[in-house]
Amino acid sequence: MVTTAIRARSRTADTARRRAAGKPSGPDQRAGRATLRNSLHAEWIKIRTMRSTLYVVLGTIAMGAAIATLVGSSAGDEFAAMTAADKLTFDPLALSMRGYMMAQVTIALLGGMVITAEYGSRTVVSTLTAVPHRSRVLAAKALVLCTVAFLTGLVFTFAGFLAGQAALKRAAAPHMTPADPTAWRAVLGGALFLALAGLLGLAVGTLIRSTTATVTTLFTVFLIVPAFGPALPGALSDWTHTYWPPSAGGQIMTGYHDPALLHPWPGLAVMAGCVVIVLTAAFFTFRKRDA
Repeated sequence: MVTTAIRARSRTADTARRRAAGKPSGPDQRAGRATLRNSLHAEWIKIRTMRSTLYVVLGTIAMGAAIATLVGSSAGDEFAAMTAADKLTFDPLALSMRGYMMAQVTIALLGGMVITAEYGSRTVVSTLTAVPHRSRVLAAKALVLCTVAFLTGLVFTFAGFLAGQAALKRAAAPHMTPADPTAWRAVLGGALFLALAGLLGLAVGTLIRSTTATVTTLFTVFLIVPAFGPALPGALSDWTHTYWPPSAGGQIMTGYHDPALLHPWPGLAVMAGCVVIVLTAAFFTFRKRDA
């Protein structure tokens, strides 16, 4: 017992000396290893203190409600003059979610900035020195980014839904309420879609490293290809219209089903599959390439 007491006092004194010297005292830290929890905490601090994060989050939410109000008011005013065929395809749910076209870009750019900002400032070297396990670093970035993007997307879709449906109701046009199950599929599915957009941005940023090239690539993927896809030759145009991942994934926020397009959940699965492939390539590249 005397020996045990002496060892305990020795460990206590050693811990006190390490703390006094500003050195970590936990078993993982003594071994020079940062756990996933340490990495998550570090990545949360980084993304929280990035100036662009607050702008993206607040701007995305405000933009969603504003665009939904404008689109809902305009479509509601035009509804009475529509033909019978147009009224059959009138989709109040898709109208209130129209802002997702810009939101997917802002969230994806945030995902790209999470990694390209570190390459630009060369702080990635310090990060990898503190956490040599590269997969853990990228996994922590992905988990933190996914959480921020999903919560932002959830507020974005819910605010857009309420604002858009209120505008349609004021215009005496067909509208929905939160009690409709389809509404919650669009709200939750839309948040998942935006989280996937953020992860795709992170994966592209990891592969490219350059902020400018990442921004250009993401604009091309999310806006330019869907906009100019119909101008492509025959079968390529049809494929782009139906299976291009952002276009297919966006079907999760629609109420009317176009027979030429995928159903909501299969469409989101196409987007998820694309993200898994690109993110896997990003993990492999991040592990093998020099910082």
